[in-house]
Amino acid sequence: MPDRFRAPEDPAIRLTHADRDAAAETLKEAYAEGQLDEDEFEERLGLAIKAKFPAELEPLLSDIVPRRTGAATAPPRPDAPEGPRNGSERLWALGGHVSGYFLFPLGPLLVLLANGNTSPFVRRHAVEALNYQLTFLIGSIVLLGLSWLIIPVLVWIPMLLGWIFMPVIAGFVGLAGGRWKYPFTWRPVRE
Repeated sequence: MPDRFRAPEDPAIRLTHADRDAAAETLKEAYAEGQLDEDEFEERLGLAIKAKFPAELEPLLSDIVPRRTGAATAPPRPDAPEGPRNGSERLWALGGHVSGYFLFPLGPLLVLLANGNTSPFVRRHAVEALNYQLTFLIGSIVLLGLSWLIIPVLVWIPMLLGWIFMPVIAGFVGLAGGRWKYPFTWRPVRE
């Protein structure tokens, strides 16, 4: 972590706009280099912008490896590959999405429990499928409770169409080794 973001001897000294901008730039570089995922980047950036004292920036930047200009970028770690290592992981990813048709959130949860700790690729897809199924189930229950109104029925129809088609699309993306994020999804379960 750069020395300018370490807590000074007098912790009552407040940050300047330039300090917050420099912290934001460090976070942007870490995100661009793949050290932070999108959700973590957005969360840390929001906290950095709201920080008032250097001690608030320290935990946001302490685990980020500083960028070395002119140095060759390190190859990806073998224990955390970007995509699936084998066809089995792709099938588990497909199963995580499609199992929601039969068991709603329980299907992706079972895939997550069965193979989520051994493969980051399967975990990412199972968590995304679980969040989508939870969103659909909770949204359906809420809209059913409000079904005496006309508008919830009109909202539920696109939700149902999305539930019919999007898990299949996401499953094929997982089978192809890609990454999928469901739109309009509440994400209470994190990777």
